[in-house]
Amino acid sequence: MARDSALYVCQSCGSVHGKWSGQCSSCGQWNTLTEESRSAPPGAIKPSVAASARSRGIQFETLQSDTPEPPRITTGVAEFDRVCGGGVVPGSAILLSGDPGVGKSTLLLEVAAKAALRGARVAYISGEEAVEQIRARAKRMGLADAPVNLAAATALRDILGTLKREKFD
Repeated sequence: MARDSALYVCQSCGSVHGKWSGQCSSCGQWNTLTEESRSAPPGAIKPSVAASARSRGIQFETLQSDTPEPPRITTGVAEFDRVCGGGVVPGSAILLSGDPGVGKSTLLLEVAAKAALRGARVAYISGEEAVEQIRARAKRMGLADAPVNLAAATALRDILGTLKREKFD
């Protein structure tokens, strides 16, 4: 039968201790041990020994590499392409964040439209704005003729199914 045992993990160095103390015996930092509980069988190895035994270590590498640069899709929005390392890597995910109203949707509409005008197959799916709002913005920006596939949806299963069916993968 398993019993609950507490582990105390140093938030500074990650060292695991079987009991709480004010100072971590590994790194010497004060008040950095926090309690984590786990279920342990009776007679289990002491937590500090178990933690070091589980460690597989890591492999260090250098900054040099012979790996070729991945292919990139240039969007035609120079600063966006520069920030993305020369364009968008197919299959990659880019997180764009910012306060409301700073122009995230406008920037992405410009990127999508210009990439589509350069021959990329583009789907612009909004989870927040209606299709007519996006069309109106594209018209104001002079991008209404760009061959962008436009939709408004929030159900991820439906979005992914459509992208796969329409061969956007």
